[in-house]
Order: sequence, then structure tokens, then C-alpha cells
Amino acid sequence: MSAAARHAGGGLPLRRNMGLLYSCPMTLWATVFFLAPLLIIVVYSVLKKGLYGGVTPNFSFDAYIALKNPNIAVIALKTLIISLVATAITILIALPCGYFMVRSKHQTLLLMLIIIPFWTNFLIRVYAWMNILGNQGFLNEFLMRTGLIKEHIHFLYNQKAVVLVLVYMYLPYAILPLFSSIDKFDFSLLEAARDLGATTMQAMFKVLLPNIRSGLYTAFLFTFIPIFGAYAVPLLVGGKDSYMLGNVIADQLTKSRNWPLASAISMVLTVVTTAGVMLMLGLQRRDEKRLGKPSKKS
Repeated sequence: MSAAARHAGGGLPLRRNMGLLYSCPMTLWATVFFLAPLLIIVVYSVLKKGLYGGVTPNFSFDAYIALKNPNIAVIALKTLIISLVATAITILIALPCGYFMVRSKHQTLLLMLIIIPFWTNFLIRVYAWMNILGNQGFLNEFLMRTGLIKEHIHFLYNQKAVVLVLVYMYLPYAILPLFSSIDKFDFSLLEAARDLGATTMQAMFKVLLPNIRSGLYTAFLFTFIPIFGAYAVPLLVGGKDSYMLGNVIADQLTKSRNWPLASAISMVLTVVTTAGVMLMLGLQRRDEKRLGKPSKKS
């Protein structure tokens, strides 16, 4: 064996050790700020509620049994419907926005306009919408002064207001992955489809969308998961008909002080969202394999 080969072979363990060293901060971060809190939630969910709140060191599945409560099931269904509707609207708006941004000559400017809202505090943006939609807000005042309405319209404190504000809050999370996916698309395929007789809409649905599925999956996950666990938006702009699971968890922690039940609901949310992520990743891998088969044969 030559000296160069021995030197190269001896460098492999060093590179592996350096890789482990580089990954230590991220591993420590994930352990402290993700796994440890998750473990605490798991433990609390199988303990008994304390007399004055908190938990007692007694093993029990009472919190999971309490999830059979029909009221919780109704709220869970309502949360799922609101989340799916808000996510669908967000993606439907994000698709043309991402397409226009890719085709525009001012991509940097448009990206900045999408990112700038992230620089503003979350609550400030919610309160801004409250000032717009309130009975004495900008929208009602504008409609009253123009004579279009004679009485104030209750835009706030209903499911429509919750969906509207959620769509606004999480629209950038859908636009950015779709922009990235569309930016990699070969637009000559659309021209070829139109040359073969397809209309513009047919080319979009049959050529563009199948080739940007990874971006669609990512956009769905980035919007559905945070919306499904939303708390502040339903609390501030929603009414009794828009009470979501995030609000149930908060009330169980602060008002009822039933920590095991709050932990059990959180665990169910975690399992559902994790299952959704795994399903989306599985679909994405399947699409990648299917699209990769022709190139392998050739």
C-alpha cells in the first residue's frame, strides 16, 4: 500500500469524528428543546391530576379515557375542518403567486415583499386584522361612509374571520416552497403541451402540477401543521363556533389546571401531525421513484 493510500485511509476516521463533532450542537439542541419537552408531555399524560392542579405521581390513563368526551370530538372535527379549509385556500392563493414570482423579472423584490411580514410581531398582525374587521374598523367604516351598508357587519368572532386571518398568517409558508419548486420546472414542457393541442389550463394541470408535487407536499405540511395547532388566532378573532384544540389545551392548563388532559390532547396532536408528515414523505418518495424510473431505463 502506498503512502498516499495509507494517508487517505487514515483520514477517514478523522473525517467521521469531525462529522460527529459538527453534529453534536444540533443533536444537543434537538434533545434539549424537542425530545425533553416531548418526554415530559408523555409522562404527564399518564399521571393523575393534582387536587390543586399539576400532577400526582400515580400512573393512570384517565386523561386518555377523558378524550372520549363528545365535546372534545366535536371540537377536534371542527379544528380539522377549519385547518383543511384554511390550508386549501392558502395553497390555492400561493400557487399563482409562486408562478407569477418565478416568471417575473423582479423576483428579489417580490421575495422581499413576501418575507417582510415575518419581521412584524405575530400579535401585531392579528390586532391589525382586528382593527380592519371590527365593528368600528376600517372596513365597516368604509362601507358605511360609501353608503353600501346602513348597519355594521360582524366580520369578527366567527369561523370566516379565523380562516381569513390564518390564511394571511401562513401564506408565506406556502408561497416559498412552491416558488422554489416552480423555479426548477422546465417551462418548455408547457410550450410543448400547448403545441400538441393542450389548452393553457390543461397544460397547467397535467404538466406543471405533477412536476411540482414535492413543493405542494411541503406547502401543505408547512401550513396545515401550524394551523391545526393554532391558539392565538381563534382566541382573538374567533367566536364560540371557532373554538379549536389549541384553545382546549390552553384552557386545561390555565383554567381547569388539568395538566394530564392537556398533555393527552397534545400527544394526540403530535401523533396525528407526525403521521401526516410521514404520509407526505412517503408520497413524495413514491413520486420521486416513479419519475426517476424512465431516466434509469434510458
